[in-house]
Amino acid sequence: MLSCEIVPTAYPENRRFAFTIYDDTDVATLANVAPVYAALSARGIRITKTAWPHRWLGEGSNFRSSETLEDGPYLAFLQKLAQDGFELGWHNATMETSARAQTLDAFERHREAFGTYPRVHANHAHNQENVYWGEDRLDSAILRTVYRRLNGRPAGHYQGHVPASPYFWGDVCRERIDYVRNLSFHEVNLLRINPTIPYQDPSRPYGKWWFSSTDAEDADAFVARCTPAALDALEAQGGVCIIATHLGKGYTIDGLMRPDVTAVFDDLAKRDGWYVPVGTLLDYLRSTRGGPLPRAERRQMEWRWAADLLRRRLFG
Repeated sequence: MLSCEIVPTAYPENRRFAFTIYDDTDVATLANVAPVYAALSARGIRITKTAWPHRWLGEGSNFRSSETLEDGPYLAFLQKLAQDGFELGWHNATMETSARAQTLDAFERHREAFGTYPRVHANHAHNQENVYWGEDRLDSAILRTVYRRLNGRPAGHYQGHVPASPYFWGDVCRERIDYVRNLSFHEVNLLRINPTIPYQDPSRPYGKWWFSSTDAEDADAFVARCTPAALDALEAQGGVCIIATHLGKGYTIDGLMRPDVTAVFDDLAKRDGWYVPVGTLLDYLRSTRGGPLPRAERRQMEWRWAADLLRRRLFG
């Protein structure tokens, strides 16, 4: 496998590395995430939180317990986070598939709540309005075929980037979203896999800039990724870590922080890291290193992503 050249990065305030979190809002409620954000804030760690503008009015969703901007106390909590320096990102209009009109309405709801449109986006699960999702994340014909079979969704299921589709919102994505998340990995230092971060992808024009992330589905995975040894290496390498996780999935128990999660936060707070939201970090990286993604780098990223996905399927 090809190896990417890692160009040393200097960070503001002479910080030695950069670490942040993109918190997908799945199953998040005021009760299960407020303690996590209090713990992050107390340690000077600012991250990106997503929130669905609308409730889901249908049946059978796995995410019906999630609170949204339609829940008053939850909205007030999010507005306070924004005032305190946290970023509010995008994770689709709601927890299940939304047509274009609902997506556009949700953008306006977000702007009304926080004063601006979101700048950073990550697709949610199997929503059909996802942009460049499923096999459309990939260039490799082999990996596209394998992924389609494993994913159980037909070709063309994801249509947010298809102008003729009722789920199309690619033009709005291009206009309002600066950064879109694509591939995620087990690797903590993303510069080891994707040194051109954020990157441009002319074959996916409805995304202005793209970024990779470190996959950590829940609290167990977060603790497994962010070991003292892994953070030692991240700091020594001057690396970048953007954790993609769900802070509503097991980070608290009965309203209290899990001790092993608190230990990771305490470890981070003792280190000389730059702890800013995803958009702020990507703005800085774009000014120092981002650009068109080299073909060899994309090829390595796709195969590494496939290997990590297989590991998750086999071993959790």
